[in-house]
Amino acid sequence: MSFDITPYIDLSPAEVRGKIRAGEIDFPTAGMCRGYAQANLVILPPDYAADFKEYARRNPFPCPILEVIEGTPATHAMGEGGDITTDIPRYRIYRAGVFTEELTDVSAYWEEGYVGFLIGCSFSFEEALLSAGIEVRHITQGRNVPMYKTNFATVQAGPFYGPMVCSMRPMTSEHAAIAKAITEKMPNVHGAPVHMGDPAQIGIEDIMKPDYGDAVEIKPGEIPVFWPCGVTPQAAVEHAKPPIVITHAPGHMFITDVKNAELNNYLEARK
Repeated sequence: MSFDITPYIDLSPAEVRGKIRAGEIDFPTAGMCRGYAQANLVILPPDYAADFKEYARRNPFPCPILEVIEGTPATHAMGEGGDITTDIPRYRIYRAGVFTEELTDVSAYWEEGYVGFLIGCSFSFEEALLSAGIEVRHITQGRNVPMYKTNFATVQAGPFYGPMVCSMRPMTSEHAAIAKAITEKMPNVHGAPVHMGDPAQIGIEDIMKPDYGDAVEIKPGEIPVFWPCGVTPQAAVEHAKPPIVITHAPGHMFITDVKNAELNNYLEARK
């Protein structure tokens, strides 16, 4: 699958959220709204919200919470006027831990008491990589980022547990060292890579067959570099088996009104 984000690179988050809500955009958001942070989503019934919040607290790198949404699906801290049930290009519905359908609007599924979690996204550090002269291959190729279930186990909380999902970006070893130095300063959008090199060492049998997203070219002289990924909760949902869970479709994010450069200080101040 390929798509063109060019018309959306320099639009404001509110403009792009409006186009998503109107059905104009139904493809991955990497590279849209240059400079602004993006977020993963999990919406849960009330009986599961406290355990998931604790799961995120115990696994801060794959699951850094940016905002908790309660009462209505309206967002405030991450984007005044946003709506987590309409402003993401594609959503996934899980029933009893099984992915059952993908939709572009889940407003009909929101019920009283539901709790939404916006979770930090690695798309938010890609701007810094690009500024450092590091190619981000899935953006170059117009594809979704490749994501893999690994043999890194997350820390269980209540019924939530499972493997850490990692996103991958191929680059030279030199660029990988620069990328590590950049991203380790961004803990609220997954921080530093957790692995560089042989994917078999972290339980990935075929790098060209990601569990989520699209495969990308790995050129001679490059190594795969893996970061914790906000799709990790979807793997945990498969074990927890709530009656219903609503998530973003991997790679299809909520675009916030907070700039990447300001996100860490903003969240630390809120803490």
